[in-house]
Amino acid sequence: MTYRTEPDARYLEQSPYTDLGGLDLATFPRDPAGLAQVVRGLILHTLEGDRFGHTIPMERLREEPESRYVTEMLRILGARSTAPLTESRPPEDRVVGTCRDFSVLHCALLRATGTPARVRCGYARYFGDGFHDDHWVTEYRLPDGGWRLVDAQLVDGGHDVPFDPMDVPRDQFLVADAAWRACRSGGADPATFGVSHIDGLFGLWMVRGNMLRDLAALHGVEVLPWDCWGISEPEAAAEAPADELDLLDALAAAHERPEELARFTTDPRLAVPREIISYTTHGGVRKVTLPSPLPIGE
Repeated sequence: MTYRTEPDARYLEQSPYTDLGGLDLATFPRDPAGLAQVVRGLILHTLEGDRFGHTIPMERLREEPESRYVTEMLRILGARSTAPLTESRPPEDRVVGTCRDFSVLHCALLRATGTPARVRCGYARYFGDGFHDDHWVTEYRLPDGGWRLVDAQLVDGGHDVPFDPMDVPRDQFLVADAAWRACRSGGADPATFGVSHIDGLFGLWMVRGNMLRDLAALHGVEVLPWDCWGISEPEAAAEAPADELDLLDALAAAHERPEELARFTTDPRLAVPREIISYTTHGGVRKVTLPSPLPIGE
């Protein structure tokens, strides 16, 4: 699968994953903070049922976080309640999802209302002392051309973090390439990167997988957190050979020079194929065929 490689204006275009399916946005806010609040009121994270005093049915835990496309999230929300999407919902009327879903929906709304945006995959330092948790956020373009990280999952104040979730510091959220550079340079311990609530999911191989998922998201293929292909497959968890390490070192360095990133999307070890493997949390291992025609051309 090839990727979008147009100039930065591409971040105003929807991908098949962020497409809103003709949603009427007339009553929606236009600013990033207002849209983040809308998103926060529509999604219930898989791990926050207790926080809201709500027991999430296993069927919903198994099925709803597999909503690969925003249109599917919107379908679930519409079936659950006729209330306007701009109104914060009780937990039972939200769609159950993950950090990726907060980010993808926020990104979709930003793009649709005129703010260039993209989804970023990496690691948050703010969920537990000394650990970098696998996490996704949104990044949007400022008028001066810079980029700002936003964690829409946090905007309701439910997490005690020492920063504004609408402006996440780069030392608090390490985008995957920054996490890779920190681990490879000895500045961070790879054993502190992973999923803190699941035993065994940590290490440099986890960072390697997020490098591929972040590269894909930057070019219009916003996969699920457990989707794998190429050198991100779990069976590749053993120490990578020297040529793979060199490739990933070069990819991480290219994020400092975005104009060079596109060349990595044609490498068969990194490129997203038509068929991927999804290691779902509750539904087992599945083969998934991604959209046809290809979302970004061949």
